[in-house]
Amino acid sequence: METRPKAERRLSLSAAQRERPGRLLEGVKMKGKRKQTVFESLAPLEEEYFSESTKTRRLPFRSSRAKIKYANTYRLEPYHKFRDYLVRDKAQAILTKKLQQGKYDAVSSPSLCASISEEILTATKEMGFDRYKYVVSVLIVEKAGQAIHVASRWVWDVQRDSWVSAKYETETFIALALVMACYYE
Repeated sequence: METRPKAERRLSLSAAQRERPGRLLEGVKMKGKRKQTVFESLAPLEEEYFSESTKTRRLPFRSSRAKIKYANTYRLEPYHKFRDYLVRDKAQAILTKKLQQGKYDAVSSPSLCASISEEILTATKEMGFDRYKYVVSVLIVEKAGQAIHVASRWVWDVQRDSWVSAKYETETFIALALVMACYYE
């Protein structure tokens, strides 16, 4: 009989475990049957997820793209401020180009308004004013001897936010384009 204390006997490795030092937790024998442990069911990461050709290691449950985190800049002003006169001229040119020889048509006006507003929005974004979000609204109204009032409300920062309107008028209709530039930190 062994003279070592019981705690030492439990901590000693079996012969099979000493032969294969990579697997410390082999399995527990219960009544002649071998019970599989959690550690045996998992394959080592180096074998499955290590690519010999690229010598890079991929983790199994992570996407290949890592999300980039940016540090706070604490900058309160944009590098390129919104210049309303440039946007007004561009919106006026787009309205003139699209509506120059048109007559009012109630059926095609909604799709025409959508296409004009998309064109003004892309032209405004291409000007490169950083840290701004834009809202473009185009209205085409038939001339029938009536008066029209257009109103809008916004939560507004007077120092940084701005807006522009452009108008085009023919004998049969009036077109109004509104571009709102809201500063986005």
